[in-house]
Formats: sequence, C-alpha cells, structure tokens
Amino acid sequence: MTRCVPAPALVLGSVVGIQAGQACGKLLFGLVPPVGVVALRLGFAALVLCALWRPRRWPERRDLPLILGLGTAIAGMHAIYPALERLPVGAAVTIQFLGPLTVALAGSRRLRDVAWAGLAGLGVFLFYGPGTTALPTAGVAFALVSGACWAAYVLLVKRIGARASDPSLLALAVAWAALLCVPFGVAGADLARPGVLLAGFGVAVLSAVLPWSLDLAALRRMPARVFGVLASLEPALGGLAGVVILGEHLAPAQWLAIGSVVAASIGVTLPRP
Repeated sequence: MTRCVPAPALVLGSVVGIQAGQACGKLLFGLVPPVGVVALRLGFAALVLCALWRPRRWPERRDLPLILGLGTAIAGMHAIYPALERLPVGAAVTIQFLGPLTVALAGSRRLRDVAWAGLAGLGVFLFYGPGTTALPTAGVAFALVSGACWAAYVLLVKRIGARASDPSLLALAVAWAALLCVPFGVAGADLARPGVLLAGFGVAVLSAVLPWSLDLAALRRMPARVFGVLASLEPALGGLAGVVILGEHLAPAQWLAIGSVVAASIGVTLPRP
C-alpha cells in the first residue's frame, strides 16, 4: 500500500503521528509518571508490531547487531518523555531534533542541501532562542540524549530497510527496546487500570506503530540525509501539538521558526537540477 504514496508524504504522516502522540502521552503524566508512559508505549508497540509482521524465524547472526543496536536506539529515544516532563513540547522536540539535523548535515554532498539544513537550524534556534526563560538543565540533557539516539535510529532503520525484504527486523528491535524499558515502568507506576491501559494503547499506535512503519517504508526510498531534513517538521508540529492539545504558548519568534523549518523541508524535496 505504501508503494503508491510518495516517500515525503510517508515522512509527514510519521511526523504528525509522533508529535500528536507525544503530546497525548504528556497528558498521561497526570495518571502515571514518564517511565510508565514509556512502558505502555513500547510494550503495546512491540505486541502490535510482532502480531502484524509475525517474525517467522530466528534472525540471522549478521542481523543481530542491527536488531540490538536499533532496539537500544529506540529505547534511548524515549528519554524524550522525562524531557517533556520538564520542558514544553516545542522546546523538547527542537532540542531533540539536533540529532537528525546532524545526520542531514553530515550526509550532504550538495551546497543547496547545506543551505536548506542551515535554514532548518535557524528554525531550531528561533524556536527557543533569545528572550525566553531558561530551560531546566535536566530536561535539556534528556532531550539531547533522545536526539542522539534518534540520529542512530535514522541510520540503522535505513540499513535494515536496505537489507530486509520484510519489516520483521524492526518488530524484533522494538521488542528488544520493550524488554529494556518495560520492567522499569512496571516497577515504577501502576499501569493495571483499564483507562490507563486503553490510553497507553492509543499513544503506542499513534506515536510508535504507525510512525515507525512509515519511517521504514520511506527510508527504503530516500537518503537518510533527506529524511533528516524532512524531519525538521518535528519541532514545528511538536509546537503546534503543544498549543492545540496542551494549551502551551508560542511566541512570535517561534511562529517564525515554524516557517523556517517548513521552508527547509519543502526545499529539500525539490528535484535536482
């Protein structure tokens, strides 16, 4: 089905799902702590993806490092949830975005791509730049860790997409991430309430199952650096999700940042001359 959809549209669907889902996940902080939200998101995502893609055999030895590496990166990306506890969504996602932006810059071979990445970087700067209140150090640190793991995720998903003809390796990677994180959530939060489980399932489908599936399909058809710049929509839509879902405030400079990252994302999709 995804073969008929342009790769940039797949990335856009992934971005919308992730940011709307993360904002909804932040709403759950009133019921369970971030470690509980992480456990629900990864636990349900692993169950759904393994049920959908049903790995039929033990992976080959050469695939194990990729599976374990990708699963560890996915687990590390969930440092965004303790960051969201301390920062507005727009700030947390903007700092997190430094990871895939670095992928875009490092992989660029055209001057034009460097310019578009620079424009996206300007958007990151404006989104939480001068004139705003100081950000908690712990929140910034969690967001940076998540961004570094996000960069690794982009590169590893690209390798898995190029090697495997089916998405079962991604399902196994998510299962490994769940094994790393779910025990901490179960120990640190009361997750057995029906309302919490239902909300956690919705967050998992919206912000994990759908986006990761779309990412895998998109990265099979576009360079990781282009994916990285297209992901510059993350701070913009993260900020919008914070406004719409959580009632967070955006300053005029932050709306200008949204325009910058959207322009960069459009620019990188233009055909080569």
